Amino acid sequence: MLVSTVLPILLFGFVLGIKHATEPDHVIAVSTIASRTNKLSLSSLAGVFWGIGHTVTLFVIGMVIIGMEQQIPETTAMWLELIVGVMIVVLGITSFRSAYMIPIRKEMNINHLHLKSTLIGIIHGLAGSAGMVLLTLTTVDNRWQALLFILIFGVGTIIGMMLFTTFLGLPFIWMKQKQTIYQFIVKVVSLISIVYGLYYMYRISSEIIV
Repeated sequence: MLVSTVLPILLFGFVLGIKHATEPDHVIAVSTIASRTNKLSLSSLAGVFWGIGHTVTLFVIGMVIIGMEQQIPETTAMWLELIVGVMIVVLGITSFRSAYMIPIRKEMNINHLHLKSTLIGIIHGLAGSAGMVLLTLTTVDNRWQALLFILIFGVGTIIGMMLFTTFLGLPFIWMKQKQTIYQFIVKVVSLISIVYGLYYMYRISSEIIV
């Protein structure tokens, strides 16, 4: 009886995690990294490490808040979202500048890639922790279910982002030999990141001021 009750909840968390990975701010942030890899495995790992950072943050903060039976203040949640916007802009600027060095530096250092992807995931996790806690509390009946729900949700985000970055990495790998086109595409991705980040900051700032 317990399994039949909990299983649909966990399945819901898994599917929701996959969907969560494809939200615009997540996709755009990771795209700036995936576009700089020249191996499909590295592009996939960019998504995996993003998911790991995101999951660890959600799990730690989520369980602490749930254990204390508290909610993250709305203002705090908004400021965390604003940090995400700043990060997206910085990633876009960095990616745009590095596009000029592509012929010299063929790929991003693997360790740097993993660290950067994880940090992006952590920041996204901080910004999403308020919503995750609220979702968990309205979905499960006890703390053990909350623990499983967040973990399964995290597995879904890892798989979802891995699939996305793998798919995203394919055209960039195919265009590696055509440096002019490749540089142009990287710059376009970078500019999209900058514009979206600025829009994201504007939208969140408006809500904070109101």
